Amino acid sequence: MSTANLQSLAYEIDTDFRRSLLQSIALFRGVGPDSLGDLLPQCARIDVNEGEVVLSPERPNRCVYVVLSGRLSVHLGALDTPRIADLGPGTCAGEMSLIEDKDPSAWVVAAEHSHLMVISHHLLWQMADRSHVFCKNLLVVLSERVRSDNEFIASSLGVLRQAERNAHTDALTGLGNRHWMHVMFEREVTRAQHSEKTLCLMMVDVDNFKLFNDQYGHIAGDRVLVAVGDTLREYLRPTDLTARFGGDEFAILLPELTLEQARQTAERLREQINALSPASLTPAITISVGIACLEGGEDVAALIQRADAAMYDAKERGRNRVAISED
Repeated sequence: MSTANLQSLAYEIDTDFRRSLLQSIALFRGVGPDSLGDLLPQCARIDVNEGEVVLSPERPNRCVYVVLSGRLSVHLGALDTPRIADLGPGTCAGEMSLIEDKDPSAWVVAAEHSHLMVISHHLLWQMADRSHVFCKNLLVVLSERVRSDNEFIASSLGVLRQAERNAHTDALTGLGNRHWMHVMFEREVTRAQHSEKTLCLMMVDVDNFKLFNDQYGHIAGDRVLVAVGDTLREYLRPTDLTARFGGDEFAILLPELTLEQARQTAERLREQINALSPASLTPAITISVGIACLEGGEDVAALIQRADAAMYDAKERGRNRVAISED
């Protein structure tokens, strides 16, 4: 075979190799090797060892790094945070910071020994000018990155919202917990005082709960608390604020109700909860309720104290009844 034929065969082999290589890289998919033939050899290639930092928010970036082999991991905030993404062969990193001309927003580190193609910023723009297909691929990569970032943000917000719900919700009953109660009750008391509207508080305690737990077990006791919580949720207004105060005690704030209206509400709840028990169940599920209405200048702690004292008065008078604060 002549020298010319050998050179032609070598060129064809090299062209096929470059075409195969380019098709495996998102930025070059569909790009003919000839269109960027003089630019590709100008791209550097580097090896990075596991744990080596490729991109960092602490230093500017002027390159796009294409993963030819190995794997990179992406971390937000710090290197010791859980990775948010993995970048395998054919993917790239650094394009967002380069195009935005800003420092990287995340850490990119080699998760294993990796071989990377390095495209400098001036070569990237030359490739975009030279090939419309490359330019389109770059836009696709950018849009996928933005979509991925948006999904991560949405997922993070969902986690944060769930954490916030968990921080304010009693895990057993799904009602507000003590922390939520203090925040919401303080707000509602302040509103009632400023608007000079009535506000009542009910303290509800499940009667003989320790005896019930001892006789039927804690799982049955939890079911009682859940049933009481569900009844409170069902038979109170959406504007009423209900929290699990602790143990078998619940606190309910009733905005814009008079003392008599609050008493009627408490009696209705007492009857509904009393009806939960089958005739054979002893002790029956009943509640004792104490009610206090907000007085001028009174804070939440004082209001709770008066309603709680009324609730203990109801217990002392035989349980399964409603008592009103005499103060």
